[in-house]
Amino acid sequence: MGKILRVIIAIILGSLTYVLCNTLYIGYLKPIDFFGQVPEKFDFIFALGVALLVLIICYITVSSIITDLILKQMKSLEELFTKMSLKEIIINVGGIFAGLILANLLGIAVLQYGPIGTLIILTLNLIFGYLGYQIAQRKKEELKILETNPVVEHEIAKPKILDTSVIIDGRILDILKTGLVEGKILIPTFVLEELRHIADSSDTLKRNRGRRGLDILNAIQKQLEIPVEIVEIDYKDISEVDSKLLKMAQELDAIVVTNDFNLNKVADFQGVFVFNINELANAVKPVVLPGEDLEVTVIKDGKEDGQGIAYLNDGTMIVIEGGKRHIGETIKVLVTSVLQTAAGRMIFTKAKDE
Repeated sequence: MGKILRVIIAIILGSLTYVLCNTLYIGYLKPIDFFGQVPEKFDFIFALGVALLVLIICYITVSSIITDLILKQMKSLEELFTKMSLKEIIINVGGIFAGLILANLLGIAVLQYGPIGTLIILTLNLIFGYLGYQIAQRKKEELKILETNPVVEHEIAKPKILDTSVIIDGRILDILKTGLVEGKILIPTFVLEELRHIADSSDTLKRNRGRRGLDILNAIQKQLEIPVEIVEIDYKDISEVDSKLLKMAQELDAIVVTNDFNLNKVADFQGVFVFNINELANAVKPVVLPGEDLEVTVIKDGKEDGQGIAYLNDGTMIVIEGGKRHIGETIKVLVTSVLQTAAGRMIFTKAKDE
């Protein structure tokens, strides 16, 4: 693409040089008769020679600079139009089109001036096209008000970006099956790359986690009807995957799905909305109140002297006062208090035989 653009730019500049040389030589230099009687075929040879020289110089020097500028502008325009709704695109294109029509109507008056007139018309097109776009941008809200039959637009669910931790965790597959999560599921290529590195790790535990994550992704694509898109995007100036996720979410106005507590905190600070599946899991856990009885199996001792530790089926930790001597036994306990933290929930109990 870059090489083709360089050739096109060089040809355009060479062609403009030919027209300019031809005009200046025939219109101004030849009548002065500096060189005596010059054959007419020399007019063409002279203009063509200068044009070819300019073409070669332009290709070697300025064409690469102009090409880089054009490619950057094309990328910026692509990102701009991607963020716009269809209605906004139609309004903006309409504004540009109206500006171009006005520019060409004004340009009719200068057509008689030959190449100079053509240059003036091109300049008018650029100026009025830009003005049309700017006016359309500023007036689009007024155009919405003037609609005779405004159509009520349903809010489209924001896309969800899955991070590495939530894919490896695996619960996201079951959550998506319930239909609670709406919108397109986005998988960035840098997350896939991180999963691949984990799956290729020499550490057995990491390797199994990485392969599980890849299996979960395949299941999401094959088993679910919701749209799943692999997004070819990366940020070379950012090294951390978490930072890339937040940058991508800001650009696409998307939601990050994670179970990473630290990522959640950073996202809140940067104003990025996060769907934390641990918070969802905590929200749907059975409510346990002080004074209730539970039957649990003590599996290990706690931090404090005499404490025992047990777990509910959903993974909630239960701290049992005096439970150390019941390790390996199933006993009845009385709930004394419940502590809810950002990382999860803890239930404090005491053995009923105490």
